Amino acid sequence: MATNLNIDPKLLEEAYTVSGLRTKRETVNLALIEFIKRHKQKDILKLINSVEYDKGYDYKEARNKR
Repeated sequence: MATNLNIDPKLLEEAYTVSGLRTKRETVNLALIEFIKRHKQKDILKLINSVEYDKGYDYKEARNKR
């Protein structure tokens, strides 16, 4: 799918140079993949902080009951 974007040429050139990829297209695709991963990780971190833990749980005792 062809898409025309107005991308800051300095940012694109720096990302292209730093990435070591062969094309600017690969650079943009990698940047999008990393952006998506980072935002999904943020959502996961929000969930981790919302979990309530049983402070009285003794994992050693539970292990011995097996």
